[in-house]
Amino acid sequence: MKLKSYAKVNLSLNVVGKFRSKKHKIESIVSFLNFYDLIYLKPTSFNKHKVYFTGKFAIGISRKNTISKLLHILDQKKLLKNQKFEIKIKKNIPNQSGMGGGSMNAASLINYFYNNKIIKLNKKELINLANLIGSDVILGINPKNTILSSSGKLTKFKKKLGLYVLIVKPNFGCSTKFIYSKVRCYSKAKYNNPKQSLLSKKNIINSSNALEKIVYKEHPKLIRIKLFLLKLSKVKFVRMSGSGSSILAYFYSKKATENARKEFKKKFSNYWCITSKTI
Repeated sequence: MKLKSYAKVNLSLNVVGKFRSKKHKIESIVSFLNFYDLIYLKPTSFNKHKVYFTGKFAIGISRKNTISKLLHILDQKKLLKNQKFEIKIKKNIPNQSGMGGGSMNAASLINYFYNNKIIKLNKKELINLANLIGSDVILGINPKNTILSSSGKLTKFKKKLGLYVLIVKPNFGCSTKFIYSKVRCYSKAKYNNPKQSLLSKKNIINSSNALEKIVYKEHPKLIRIKLFLLKLSKVKFVRMSGSGSSILAYFYSKKATENARKEFKKKFSNYWCITSKTI
């Protein structure tokens, strides 16, 4: 079986406070890109799961990762009924990029196990399982354009955004835990009454990522990248995803995006970049 594990992007992100658990309350407009890791899996007769990572961004992935954590929890709860799996993941999504590569890998496996009735859970149990692995994992359960409210509520929409993107990732990543530890200011919640109008191009363009100031202070190189992207022909807006370090330039056409990629590579030949589109 081959699964596509799509990259997640935050079209907006506001930090509005903290829960009693000290975890930050955030709200976000979340979309997914036609850019993905590939997950190959098959049942095995071994007495334990086998997990492998390959591809450009497989280097540095710990033995303790979102997949090993998911499989451990499923085994503990005996939801797989002692069936073991051999899983190979080709990593195309960069690590520490703010695009939720590891979290979406776990979500993709949960989706597969759930939709194929390999694990049997009700909706509440499914949410609890995702939250045990990581806060972003729930976003990848049934990946569609999503409004995340500050209460943690997810509202999904079928509306297609039709945005083309140039994804840029410098040669360093950002620790989500560290970036959030630097948050000192909170904004007023805007998405507690989620409507499809929040997904309008006008609203998205006028939105922002509240973590950008913190990340740019820690990594001034990213300011230079953003300023360059903002000057590209036909760019509509430029925004960091999650806690970085990826920065995305958004366009309305494939041709404009491809031209932007060529211009970027002339200036920043050592930085990874790729074009894609929202799904």
